[in-house]
Amino acid sequence: MLNEVANQEQTFLLELLKATYQNQEISPILQQNLNKLNDNFALILRKWVNDRFAKEPANAVNIARVIVKLSITIQEFTQGNPASNLEIAIAGYEAVREVFTRESFPKEWDIIQQALVIAYQQRQQILSRTIGELREQTIQSQTQINTLTNQFQQEVQQAKLQVNDLKAVITQFKQQAVSSELTPEMLSLIAEFRELKQCQNRLEQLATQANMSPKAEQFNTAIFYDIENLTMGRSNPNLNFSLKQIQTNLEKISLVNKIAIQCAYADWSDSRLRLLKNEIQELGIESIQIFDYSHKRNAADMQLAIDVMELAQSRSTLQVFVIVSGDGAFASLAKKLHEYGKTVIGCAYEGNVNRVLKSVCDHFLPIPAPQAKVEYIQITEVNNDSNLNDDIFVITKKVLQGLKQNNEQASQLRQGGIPMSQVHQILRNKIPDFDQKREQHNSKLTSFVKKALEGKDISLCIDNNKLILKETLNTSLDNSLNKSQKAITYSNGNLKETVVTG
Repeated sequence: MLNEVANQEQTFLLELLKATYQNQEISPILQQNLNKLNDNFALILRKWVNDRFAKEPANAVNIARVIVKLSITIQEFTQGNPASNLEIAIAGYEAVREVFTRESFPKEWDIIQQALVIAYQQRQQILSRTIGELREQTIQSQTQINTLTNQFQQEVQQAKLQVNDLKAVITQFKQQAVSSELTPEMLSLIAEFRELKQCQNRLEQLATQANMSPKAEQFNTAIFYDIENLTMGRSNPNLNFSLKQIQTNLEKISLVNKIAIQCAYADWSDSRLRLLKNEIQELGIESIQIFDYSHKRNAADMQLAIDVMELAQSRSTLQVFVIVSGDGAFASLAKKLHEYGKTVIGCAYEGNVNRVLKSVCDHFLPIPAPQAKVEYIQITEVNNDSNLNDDIFVITKKVLQGLKQNNEQASQLRQGGIPMSQVHQILRNKIPDFDQKREQHNSKLTSFVKKALEGKDISLCIDNNKLILKETLNTSLDNSLNKSQKAITYSNGNLKETVVTG
């Protein structure tokens, strides 16, 4: 049965892609299959796109354009479940970012980023409405529980009064019949007394359970992650931390009941942050995209503070605000939350937290300092040229050899090559102060890279100024020589034929 459903959804996806590719109207197809537009379809779309990119890299760009067009159409589709339509569109946009990179396709990359901004904003609006509806349901449940509790208390009080009255009547009967036998009337009263006593005990037990059990599930906590602070900067981000462990430790704090909202702020277009993606999805954390075009360090901090104050004013059920950052700029935010009667929990690396922020928090949860990642660089050959043994040359060699470990860059090395402009950007991202260290050797970039590649299986092609695998370069050269030899043989054959005819 499950396989049949999966096949139907796969067929539905292929039908949509075919119609989109042929510029057909797909609204009628969507209207006939509203039940298939769900979160599971978003997962199927994401998986299908990733599989196609892996199996058909040469056709990846054309596939990506069809996916973008389909995602835009589904995002604008007004029927069905708006939240599911939005998740399908987001899945399509995020999947094609693997092909439409900022370096290779700046125009398409910009269009996708703008579409994602709108989609993330719409998702946040839907989430806010859902939270509001849950809040209303919680208030109604709370009112019903309070009403039942009051009724129990009234019934218990009435039962106590009845028991007291019966006690008085039975006492009178006992005084009147000290040695006489019990009459049927007395026996009936005693049985009624025992029954009322049992009823009273049951009511008291129910009342106790109602008072001891939680009145309602209180989703009272919101967590805000400053990812740039957790990674300790953008130049060489540290990803050696666990968001799941942070959440688990927070849930152990008595102030935290249920977690209602979690938001993580970062420039998620940075490919280095993809390692956090699975954990964020597993924990239900909302990724807030920060487009830091101006490269100001406080862009994420400002958006985080705005969101916190908006929720503090609009969500009365949120009483605990957790700020996962050691940035001292959030001390003022914590003080402001106190003015609104909110509780603030700070969470940051023990040795990397502002003292003022730590002091104003009602509770502070330390995060273990990340372990320094020690990398051993094996040097099998010492060159007489002292420059080649400098740290900058050794690290550059390692980074250039590491290009073969990245699927996208390895594909470029095997095919057309990696442009030097892209290589320069990679070296700057991987090696702090790369240009300044390189200039100490008075070397131009091409000369520096060429010298670093000596004895390696990657070479710099002079014809197009690109890095390419030597085996690919040799294959291309052999093909060119074969073609030239065939052309010469063909020309000699024609020449001989002409001479004989003549």
